[in-house]
Parts: sequence; structure tokens; C-alpha cells
Amino acid sequence: MSTPTTDKHAFKAEVKQLLDIVIHSLYTDKEIFIRELISNASDALEKLRHTQLTEKEIYDDTLSLEINVNTDDKAKTITFQDFGIGMTREELVQNLGTIAHSGTKAFLQAIESGQKPEGLIGQFGVGFYSAFMVAKSVKVFTHSWRNDAEHLIWTSDGSGNYEVETTDGQRRGCKIVIELKDDATEFCIESKVKNIIQRYSSFVNFPVNLNGEKLNTVQAIWTKNKSEITEEQYTEFYKYQASAYDEPMFRLHFNADAPIAINALVFVPGQNTERFGFGRIDPGVSLYCKQVLIDDKPEKLLPDWLRFLRGVIDSADLPLNISRETMQDSALVNKLGHVITKRVLKMLHDESGKNPELYEKFYKQFSAFIKEGVATDHTHREGLAKLLRYESSLTEAGKTTSLEDYVTRMKESQKDIYYLHALSRSAIETGPYLEAFKARGIEVLFVYEAIDEFVMSYLVNFKEKKIVAADQADLDLGETDKAPEGQSLSESEASDFTAWLRQSLGERVGKVETGKRLVESPVIALNNDKMATPAMRRMMKAMHQEQGHEPLVKMDLEINPRHKLIQKLNALRTANPEKAKVLAEQLADNAMLAAGLVEDPRVLVNRLHQILEFAAE
Repeated sequence: MSTPTTDKHAFKAEVKQLLDIVIHSLYTDKEIFIRELISNASDALEKLRHTQLTEKEIYDDTLSLEINVNTDDKAKTITFQDFGIGMTREELVQNLGTIAHSGTKAFLQAIESGQKPEGLIGQFGVGFYSAFMVAKSVKVFTHSWRNDAEHLIWTSDGSGNYEVETTDGQRRGCKIVIELKDDATEFCIESKVKNIIQRYSSFVNFPVNLNGEKLNTVQAIWTKNKSEITEEQYTEFYKYQASAYDEPMFRLHFNADAPIAINALVFVPGQNTERFGFGRIDPGVSLYCKQVLIDDKPEKLLPDWLRFLRGVIDSADLPLNISRETMQDSALVNKLGHVITKRVLKMLHDESGKNPELYEKFYKQFSAFIKEGVATDHTHREGLAKLLRYESSLTEAGKTTSLEDYVTRMKESQKDIYYLHALSRSAIETGPYLEAFKARGIEVLFVYEAIDEFVMSYLVNFKEKKIVAADQADLDLGETDKAPEGQSLSESEASDFTAWLRQSLGERVGKVETGKRLVESPVIALNNDKMATPAMRRMMKAMHQEQGHEPLVKMDLEINPRHKLIQKLNALRTANPEKAKVLAEQLADNAMLAAGLVEDPRVLVNRLHQILEFAAE
């Protein structure tokens, strides 16, 4: 047995400064010290594994490469032990007592200059100092991998001095024993420590045991080759990471080295919980660096419309601050998020072609997120537009089509993509707006939700084709091949009739003109403001009515001079002006009703009663 020797040292001034920052202001959550010490232990084991490849003689070579954490609620201690590379006396002094090797000098210089420190993750001395947030005293028992190295104990209470002494019986690696402060004794409670380890260190490369129980039982399969992973393993990982019970619908697993090192495994869940009224879901893709959790809900990593995804993104290139709690390089993080987002969009687009039935199921669940993205994410709008699905005048009820497929069916002379909004397919098919397009063989997309109108207004174009509401007043659809039925009002009769109708209706409408778009209906209300969607007009109308103003919404009217009702009304305006005015008002309200803009249904009903009296006479 060797004679014990003890050396006393004082921390360098910079280390004292660092300790003060760590203990009082650096870390936002004290529990981070557990993550840091386990990460340092993992680094030490990794270094030993590489050393074993080149060195023939390793001290204590039969020890397993594992990390053991032990809690003692009676002694108020928590212990971290690894059988890794270990330290010599010189390395103890350099790594734990001076600034040069701990990586902290750059950090302190950056703090003083107002800059954000980078590249400090995984450096032993930095994470080690976090122990002093909770420690009355810290002891480090260590033996280097070298056979001739000393058995050492490093001891400090963090106040300014430390001791290094020799002792016998140390195993290879490091054992860190922390005597906890009175306000930090929660960290000697097994259940508390277990939750922290499972949150931050579940995917460390080496076994992590707490009081003899292995905690990291699920592998970090995102770092493996896809050919090495079974479907069952993918599903098991999804359920573990997402705390889910459903089966994932789609997954994206890819690895890349450029333009940034990425290992990603993300899933589309089987269910959208926002649809069940559980409120807005939180981002579900966790951010890791070298398999250590950085942020389990990184709000700025991916666009908000991708918050339904679940999974992991791991990048070793992330520059982090000293506590691994803040992503510093926003440009790099943005690049990481952009790469993932493009990959997700491509995956969904590919799946829509390979498995349209499953994609249709996905779309029913998650279409609101896609539409939200179109309305809010200019960068990825084009890719998102390819994922949209709508019924159309050429699809069967319940069947949808994409904008890409719509474009392939467009007539050679057709310049625009047309859409109509209503609450249902039947409302569109029985209304007046579709007949002009049917007569010309032009396809029209059917949109049923209010958000779809905003989607179309934000989308504006697709494949260099302008997206246009089919109720616009100034559409030029060209001539129809279908011959108009019945005799038409003459040009002068039509001019007199539209002037009379405009005068009879007053400020309720804008222009009143004849047109070519109507085939079977007598009149149609058209939007004269390209900036106002029907949903916007309804909202504006409701706002003005609540404020006691006159309705702001004014629509143009286009009449069908070939329709019998128009011809009879034209004759009636001379024979019975009062009755003709009542019918004119009803005609306008019918058009507004078809447009979903009836201001007061009671007025319409009362007038219908009056018209029924006319018919009964």
C-alpha cells in the first residue's frame, strides 16, 4: 500500500469567475447537471473505446463500458461512475483546476465581449462545473487507463481551493460523488433522478444504470442504417418518443453530412389530436446533439404548421452555449429546419403518388396544417400547394384532385385555375356560378371550408397559372360551344332593363349588366373586388352590421337576357311597375342567397309571401 500524499491548490482566477457564473446565473434549471455529468461520462467511455483499438495494455481491462448513477437519500449524495479513460494527476489539475483545458477561457472571453460562446459541448471541464450548483462538496475518484497511473481523489467545495490526494483501490475511469446542498436534496431521490435521466439521456451510446436498473432501454435508432431497423423497432421507437398509442402513418428517416450533419427520424402520427378539441398541440420533434437532448419542444426549429410531427433531429454541428440550453447560431438552425421541412414535403408528395389511399387518410386528418402552411409560410408555399386536395367539377363526389393534376387537364387556351366556395358540393352544382364553366368544359375546384378561401388568396399562382375565384365579375371565359336557348332581349331592351333594375335596387348593388356566362339561371351576383373573398366579405359585412353601419358588401349583378323570367320582368316593369319592383328585389336577393350574402332572411321570406299573394290572384 502506497503512502497517501495530498496536494493543495487554488483555482485559477478565471475558474473562480466561471464557478460564480455557473452557480448563480448560467443554468436556468439545476437538474441540467445530471445531463452534463452523464454526457461527460459518455465522452470518457468513447475515448477509452478508441484507445482500446490502439493500445495493448489497458488498466482494469475487464470492466464494462457503462455509466452507473447511484442515489443515497440518507447520506444526501448522488454518485456518477464511468469506467472510461480516467485522468492522471496532471490531467486533473489541467481539466478541473485551470482554464486552459476545460474550454472555459473562450466562454469567459465571449461573455465579456458580449458574444455568444460556441463549440463548447462535450468538453469535460465545462459540464463538470455544473455540479457545484447543487453540491456542498465534490469528490472525483479516478484512475487513468494507463497501468502505471496513480489512484487519485480530487476534492473541492467550490469556494476557491481543491485538493488532490493519492489513495488505493480506485477502478479505471471516474467516480464523482456529490454531497448535496440542503436545498438540492431532491436529487438524491431515485424517482426524481430517473425522470431526469430518461428525459435527457435515454439515447446515450452506453448503458446508463440507476441504482442497478438500466434506464436507456430504447436504442437511438435514428443513427443507424435503415436496413438495420425493423418495422417493429420503428413503431416501438415512435410510441416511446411520442408517448403515443397509435400507429404512425408515415415516417422520414434520413442521414446527411452536407450542407449540415443530420440524423433525423420523424413520424406522422395516426391521429390529429387537435381535431378532438384537446387544444393546440406542442411541437413534437425533439432536438438532440450527439444523442443528448437539447430541447424536447424546440419551437423555432420547424415551421409552426409542422407541429403535428413527432420524432428526433440530431445534429453534431450545432454550436451551443455552455449549458447546452440555447441554440446560438440561428442561421444554422434555420438551415437545419429548412432541410428537414423540404424533406418532409418531398416525403408527403411521394407518398401521395405511391399510396394515394393512405395519403387521402392523412389529408383528412392533417389538411388544416397544410392549409395553415400555405397561408403563413411563403418559403415552402409551392411545395405545400402540391399537397392540397379538392373535389372538382370533374371528380366524383367524395373524390379529390391535386392542383398538379388540374393543370394537366387544362385546355390549351385556359390561363387560370378556377375555384368556387360553398358549404357543400350540391350547393355549388345547383347554383348559377358553375354553369358558365360547364358550358365551356372548364374544370372548377370546389372548396368547402372558410380557410380554403384564404389559402387560395395567399397562394395566388400555381405552376405559373393564376388562381381565380369563379365568382369574379370580370372573367373572360370566351364563347361557349353550347347554343343559347330561347329568344334574347335586344341590345336596346337589355340596356333599358339593366338601367331600370339598377335604379330599382339602389345602393344594394354595384353594376347591373348583361353577360354571356349564364345558361340556365336568370341572374348571378358577382364579386367586384378581387381582394375580397366571399369569406372576407361576410366578415366585413358582419363587422359593419354590429357597428350599426350600412352593409359594406356590394355585388355586381349579371343578368341572362335569354331567360324567360328576365323577359317577363322586362314586360312587367311597364305593365305593373310596383309588382315589377317587388320581383326585382326578390331577383337580387335570390342572387345574394346563391352567393351566401343574404343580409336579412326575414325580409326575403316576407317578400316571398307577397309574391305568393300575386300568384294566388
